[in-house]
Amino acid sequence: MPPDGDLTGRKLIKVAGIVQGVGFRPFVYNLACGLNLSGHVFNHSAGVDIEVEGAQEALARFERDLTRMAPPLAHIISVTSAVIPAKGSKSFTIVESQSAGPKSALIAPDSDVCGDCLRELFDPSDRRHRYPFINCTNCGPRFTIVTAIPYDRPNTTMDSFVMCADCRAEYGNPADRRFHAQPIACPVCGPKVALLDSSFNPAPDTDAIRGAARLLSDGAILAIKGIGGYHLACDAQNEEALLKLRARKRRDEKPFAVMTPDIATLRLFADVSDSEAAILQSRQHPITLVKKLLPSALGSCAPSNRYLGAMLPYSPLHHLLFDDRPYNALVMTSANLSDEPIVYTEEEAKEKLAGIADYFLVHDRPIHNKADDSIEKVMSHGSVVIRRSRGYTPVPIQLDREYPPTLAVGAELKNAFCLIKGDKAYLSAHMGDLKYESALESFRFGVERLMEILDIAKPTAVAYDMHPNYLSTVFAEEFPCERKIAVQHHHAHLVSLMAERHKTDPAIGVVFDGTGYGLDGTIWGGEFLVGDPGGFERHGTITPLPLIGGDAAIKEPYRIALGVLFGMYGEGLPPLPIEWLENMEPNRLTLLRQAYDRRINTFYSHGVGRLFDAVSALIGVRPKASFEGQSAMELEMAVANGYHGNYPFVIGGDGTPAKLDFTPTFARIVEDMKRGESVPVIAARFHETVAQGALAMVGMISGKTGLKDVFLSGGVFQNTVLSDRLGTLLETDGFAVFRHGRVPPNDGGVALGQAVIAARTLI
Repeated sequence: MPPDGDLTGRKLIKVAGIVQGVGFRPFVYNLACGLNLSGHVFNHSAGVDIEVEGAQEALARFERDLTRMAPPLAHIISVTSAVIPAKGSKSFTIVESQSAGPKSALIAPDSDVCGDCLRELFDPSDRRHRYPFINCTNCGPRFTIVTAIPYDRPNTTMDSFVMCADCRAEYGNPADRRFHAQPIACPVCGPKVALLDSSFNPAPDTDAIRGAARLLSDGAILAIKGIGGYHLACDAQNEEALLKLRARKRRDEKPFAVMTPDIATLRLFADVSDSEAAILQSRQHPITLVKKLLPSALGSCAPSNRYLGAMLPYSPLHHLLFDDRPYNALVMTSANLSDEPIVYTEEEAKEKLAGIADYFLVHDRPIHNKADDSIEKVMSHGSVVIRRSRGYTPVPIQLDREYPPTLAVGAELKNAFCLIKGDKAYLSAHMGDLKYESALESFRFGVERLMEILDIAKPTAVAYDMHPNYLSTVFAEEFPCERKIAVQHHHAHLVSLMAERHKTDPAIGVVFDGTGYGLDGTIWGGEFLVGDPGGFERHGTITPLPLIGGDAAIKEPYRIALGVLFGMYGEGLPPLPIEWLENMEPNRLTLLRQAYDRRINTFYSHGVGRLFDAVSALIGVRPKASFEGQSAMELEMAVANGYHGNYPFVIGGDGTPAKLDFTPTFARIVEDMKRGESVPVIAARFHETVAQGALAMVGMISGKTGLKDVFLSGGVFQNTVLSDRLGTLLETDGFAVFRHGRVPPNDGGVALGQAVIAARTLI
């Protein structure tokens, strides 16, 4: 208590943000006691409330240090303070959490293991030596184990593990780093790990983790249960194991993520910049795309790719797998069949990973909310989240105002859904591609769980993509909600970026992706929009390209290139230096020609993704694709360094919308091929052409509208070469350019735009 004669007071302080499960109450307790203040602190369904009493000078310092010295995992959004009558309290206490009232408290995302826990993990004298579930208030699982708000042990999947006397003493000791750490555990009372064979029977190894490491070094494929789901793992330098994993997982060429024990080891394989190293070592520990030192570096992990998707160990279990390791890198890829949701329960693992994994390294801490690994990439304007999941969810996006509860179900590929509650939008973890019934079931489950955690009994409206055949659209149509709002795909892309950047005024949107259902029923994807969350106009697009065979053209991009050639040369194709065309059977060429001429299962797409596919196939980079986006990705990988000029293009049409026509581009590409120009130079000139064409279109639209803010969204802007170059050109021309950072530019961010557009119609 304050000395006699010193002015005293009492304040009620309400703190909102990520302040539960991050050691915030213990921090408040120690801060108050250190300043000789009395009162109490408690969690409730909306955040943390503090009543603090004492000398005015100490109260002022308490309020200042409350935000300045907050725990590392805390994220304070708001602090409100009010003077209340003094109560003459004698001590400061942490009181029991209160669950009454609306649930608006934010849940912390999962975090990597902290340095203090890591030191204890490898300390033979510590009672948690080599314990794979070591954690404290500064690290460990959060969102993946929470079942309800407020975040207390009974509201987590740790509830079934009864603390031993030692853990209970740490949990109740204000001076201990594990004071009120909800996932606290030790080898005596906490979760256990087990090594099982392919039939889910116990393996003979007495030390499960050392046994797993030995099996990995021997070339085995293991399914490893982590924080948010299972990984499939093998030695990344064992070619035989890699090929076996590719065959079993049905993933012929798509890159595998790799994990190395530290940055120094990763630099044996990749050129890691300081900014990339910072992301790799951040609390999120995402998969980070880094450039290979050599094309052959960990060759079969990322074939035909300049980049590796790399990450560092983020759980104690990962660190133990690399202890005394006989390997430098492990493949750590999501445990699923290609593009399906990540497996996260033992029942799923036993069923879906049978025939893939030779052994299973499992544990008995249940995962309540699954979360795949996030993926991040550094571009010239900063880092961009390509897949938003573990470490980032469920951190919300702050909105411009409060809205009625709104659910948005996203698109089909790279699906994520979004829930708006109040002035916050919650993007779900990555759900996978909703092309499979198993993915739809997982999606339903995810929606139910997040609604339960956020205490949303029933959304006021549900928003969905206009495409009638998306499973997410089917889900929305069946969802028990009266207001159902269809949102155009590219408008949603634009508004997702506007919401991320906290902008609401009309602007120019350049939205480049592969496929989106247009207002006219055609396939859009190279769109120049003028709009805001309230609506949009389509001011420009690209001249559509023929997809001979419909969806088959996405997997076989040579069909798009062939359609372009048919359009350029009319009845007969001249001799062209295109290998796949030279090797094509005459009868097949005739059939494809007939399909093109008669429009038999031939559709036209405005998608820029398809434009990149066509060029990739035309110049022989990737005529056939084994996974979505491969052709465009490898075309980017082929780009030569330096400036090599650009090809011609035309902007035509009557302006409703104007057409950016790349027909002259294709003609000059063919001329370059005939002259024997190198593929890297052609790829570089093509990228420059798309950037220059987009700049010209934006300039024309700006001249008509007076708008100078430009938003770049859509999956094509994952292409670093195009994104960086177009951004530079626009900024040089005086435009303010906005690009994605924490929200994916691809369809993983669409639900945010859908939700905001729909929510605005409700106010």
